[in-house]
This record gives sequence, C-alpha cells and structure tokens, in this order.
Amino acid sequence: MARIPFGVSRLDKIVGGGAPRGTVVLLVGDAGAGAREFMYTSVTMNAVAHTDPDLFDLHYGDLHDDASLPPEVHYLSFTDDETTVRAEMSYVLEEALVDAATDHLTVRDFSPEYFQLSPVPREWYLGEASTLQDLGGSERREDVLTALGTYLNRNAFDNLVVIDSITDLVAAISDEMAWNDIAMLVRGLGKAAHRWDGLVLAYASRETLDDTQLGHLMDAADGTLQFEWESGGSKRARTMIVQEFTGVLSQIENENIVRFETEIHEGGFDVSDVRKIR
Repeated sequence: MARIPFGVSRLDKIVGGGAPRGTVVLLVGDAGAGAREFMYTSVTMNAVAHTDPDLFDLHYGDLHDDASLPPEVHYLSFTDDETTVRAEMSYVLEEALVDAATDHLTVRDFSPEYFQLSPVPREWYLGEASTLQDLGGSERREDVLTALGTYLNRNAFDNLVVIDSITDLVAAISDEMAWNDIAMLVRGLGKAAHRWDGLVLAYASRETLDDTQLGHLMDAADGTLQFEWESGGSKRARTMIVQEFTGVLSQIENENIVRFETEIHEGGFDVSDVRKIR
C-alpha cells in the first residue's frame, strides 16, 4: 500500500512507512501533550527531505520501501501568518531543520477570511491601518470555508496538507457558520482525499470540543491520533493513542501496540520504543 511519511521516524517504521495515501488523519490533543509538535515535525521532515537529504538522513533515516515523499508540503492556518508559524516551529525543532524546511514549505494564512466579520481591527491581522467599515462592500473576501475548499482543490493533490486548526473554526461559529458546516467540511475532506491521493492532517484541541463534536470529527476522518498526558509516579508522560485507522491499526495491533509513550527532542516529536501497551 502506497504511503506518505508522517515524518515521525519510529512511528513510520512501525506502520509500514506512514499513512496510506488518500487519507485524512485527525490529531486531537490535550494542551502541550504533543499534537502540535507532531504536526510541526511532520511538515518539517517532509520538507527537509527535499531540501537537505543529509539533514533528513541524520534526523529521520531511510524511507520505508512503501513510502514516497509528497511533492509539496502545505501548512494552513486560520489565525497565524508565516512568520509566526515558523517561529512556533523553531520552539520545537532544531533551528537548522526549520531553516532547511523553509524553501519547501508553503504557509497559507487564512486570517483575512477568518476575521473579516469579527470586531477584530483589520490591522491586527493584515498589518495595516484600517477600520471595521473597510471590511464591507467590494473589499469583502469569500468566507473562510469557501477559501479553504478552493485552496485544497488547487493544492492537495498528491501532497501533504496540515490544517491548523479545526477548533479555530469551532470558535468562529456564528450566523454565517454553524457546527454542521464544520462537521460536513471534515466529512467532505474524507471523501475528496481519496481522489487527491495525498495526506491531510487536521489538528483539533480536545478542550474545545464536547464528546458529540469529537465523535462527529472522528467518524468523518480515516484515522485519529489522540495525544494525552498520563500520570505515573512523580512525573507526567506524553502518550499517543491510535484510534480506528484504515490501513494502519491492524499493523499496530500485530505489534501489540495501541498506546505509545512519546518524547520531544531537537528532531521534533517521536514515539518511544521503551513502552508498548495493548
């Protein structure tokens, strides 16, 4: 089965190279538990593999025989611009990795569409002096879901796309956008992804979703990785739980693994081979 690397070396080795092409994977995390770090590591490693093979080999190693790199890597944010995204990545990964990824990572900032109907001053997200009235009339942009769909149709084929984050959309629910719109977006992504033949990683903060909303998103995605804090003894450990995942879960179960202990180092997010729990 053809796969796109997650960019997390040990995990990719365990699951046969990465995620099956044509899938949407939901990353659901408690604050600081590793979901965002996973996301940053994925886009960085897949980009660095194109720009600096030696650095990629140092931090990742060899690709699995069934894995192939996505031609392009896209990071989509509803609230942050490219400078902010790269700064956040630098807090997690070694500076050399982030620098090497720069030339092969496209960051799309949807904040103009996201904030356009809010009372947020325009200069806060466009970096220019303006007034709320300027958002009306001929200057009004397409809504954020339409803009997102247009971008994906143009750029998701064969590629790795990260969406940061679904829960930003939840926070923007209003007369113009309801929860059903967001749930249908993720379900539509799942259908379209099979045609795009790439990999979509969609991040969601666990604290923002109720159980019903999370269930809707998980049902629409092809697989879910949940990132949690686990207490044991005098310290807390980050763990990653693999939920239903077409083409992946059976391989993990064959290795007697469902929950992984994880770690974050200068090479980004990784799973530990110290503890494997059924």
